[in-house]
Amino acid sequence: MSKVQSGLRYSAEHEWINDESPAVVGVSEVAADALGEIVYVELPEVGATIEAGSVIGEIESTKSVSELYSPVSGEVVEVNETVVDDPTLVNSDPYGAGWLIKVAVSEEGPLLSAEQYAADNGAEL
Repeated sequence: MSKVQSGLRYSAEHEWINDESPAVVGVSEVAADALGEIVYVELPEVGATIEAGSVIGEIESTKSVSELYSPVSGEVVEVNETVVDDPTLVNSDPYGAGWLIKVAVSEEGPLLSAEQYAADNGAEL
């Protein structure tokens, strides 16, 4: 069963965000497990302005290609180049080394608590 990390908030599209400044954004273990072995990640460039709910990149696995959606609006201030070079980090450590981008948040989109997201997706905290 996939795990959901408490202390984070989640979008319905399976991205997570923390409350730091800048905020760190990643993909939940629920999504990583559903995708299978991740082989490619495309992320926005540093300096890009992103909007909550908009497509900001894509993630490709041996099973499928999925779009990445931003849980917040703001400016991308850092991209995890390590995960671009080694996408399997999203599978092995989705809440740690597998983070995707850091954002200077100007506005949040609709977000779920860890408890709500776990209940909605049959995952455990």
